[in-house]
Amino acid sequence: MSGDAGEGLIDADARIQERMEELERDRQQSKKKDSRDPEKVRAFETLRLAKTELERQFQATQHEGRKAQLQQAMDEVDRRMSAVAEAFT
Repeated sequence: MSGDAGEGLIDADARIQERMEELERDRQQSKKKDSRDPEKVRAFETLRLAKTELERQFQATQHEGRKAQLQQAMDEVDRRMSAVAEAFT
């Protein structure tokens, strides 16, 4: 009877070891998934937020001169976003 208990412990230990190896593989995979440069991600997010603010101002203003300035700024932000996005690929 003690032989069966010993085999059960060995099986349980093997299952635990397999699970630990599986978790380690999952951790390694999750680290590989986001290999983007965090500085570029931050720069892109900053530009995206700036564009959102410029769009809000554009919608709120009535002055045509100001609208032209805001449109130029949005075009520049779009250009910079494209450049940063190309760096991701």
